[in-house]
Amino acid sequence: MDIIPRELSHSILKYMKPNKVVMVLGARRTGKTFLIKSLIEENELHKYLLLNGEDLGTLDLLKEKSIENYKQKLAGYNYLLIDEAQKIPEIGLKLKLIVDNIEGIKILVTGSSAFDIANRLGEPLTGRSFIFHLFPLALMEFIKNENLIETIGRLETRLVYGNYPELINLKGNDERAKYLTDLVNSYLLKDILTLDGIRNSDKILDLLRLIAFQIGHEVSLNELSNTLGLHKATIEKYLDLLSKVFVIFRLGSFSRNLRKEITKSQKWYFFDNGIRNILINNVNSLNLRNDIGQLWENYLVSERIKFQSYTGMLVSNFFWRTYQKQEIDWIEEREGNLFAYEIKWEARKKTLVPTAWKEAYPNATFEVIDKNNYINWLMK
Repeated sequence: MDIIPRELSHSILKYMKPNKVVMVLGARRTGKTFLIKSLIEENELHKYLLLNGEDLGTLDLLKEKSIENYKQKLAGYNYLLIDEAQKIPEIGLKLKLIVDNIEGIKILVTGSSAFDIANRLGEPLTGRSFIFHLFPLALMEFIKNENLIETIGRLETRLVYGNYPELINLKGNDERAKYLTDLVNSYLLKDILTLDGIRNSDKILDLLRLIAFQIGHEVSLNELSNTLGLHKATIEKYLDLLSKVFVIFRLGSFSRNLRKEITKSQKWYFFDNGIRNILINNVNSLNLRNDIGQLWENYLVSERIKFQSYTGMLVSNFFWRTYQKQEIDWIEEREGNLFAYEIKWEARKKTLVPTAWKEAYPNATFEVIDKNNYINWLMK
């Protein structure tokens, strides 16, 4: 069985400090449980207690919220590791008691919902925690375990089926499609349908399908509201929750308040191409598709998000567009500078920087990202 070491391991080990909590958040099936087990095996974490928040035994073990109870239960352990920690009632307060009163304990917890983590882990652990995000496998992880020819040869599969870890050991496209279908049906909405009393999965799926067809385009909340027959506030709530369970993410528009720039638009992308394609029931090969531009753009921006997160890059991401329809796909603002990128599947002719952008931001860089240079961009 092929196993890809996870980039996040180095950061977790670095920040697992005495009397601190490391939180790893990510969608279901992205490898959080495997990550914990690999950290135990490869780094020889001695004297650890491994718990699962979905196990009734764990709930009983931590039920009594007292310093004496936790000192007794954790006596002799250097590490406390909890998978799916957000399932444990009052877990934030319980962890606060532990880190404040058990000298030297190092804690690692995982969760599949930023919504639950924020409400159950967040505030009590202010100043006591470090938060990291785990995504489906990233190019920067693949490339350390394959040569350039293999990376290029596997691009189409990754554009269509995505990068969930378990896919690398499936032999054919039929198996990959079935895995993703089961993932959507069994896990994708499991968290969100337990939040805020939401029970109507059909509307959530319809919303995701509409977003899937609009990759790379500005999304109108009013249009989504009219199409789905839902109030605009409900649409906003659903989009927010979908982002907090790591299905999609938002990209806002960049502007320095110039009159000709669009300032309040938004685009939405999927964290994984495979999920997007299964939602629209299209896993055809590239030569049979008319949405290769959308696949390419979603793949590149999601991979860029992973790279930024894993390397700790301090950056704000945007797209840019004017009312005259001049636009740039991806803008990064970092270290006081602007970096503009236009994403093209095939650069058949020279792409010029939009005039309005050049005039407004003469010191910004501009680069076209295509099949010839995308690996360098996603690794620098």
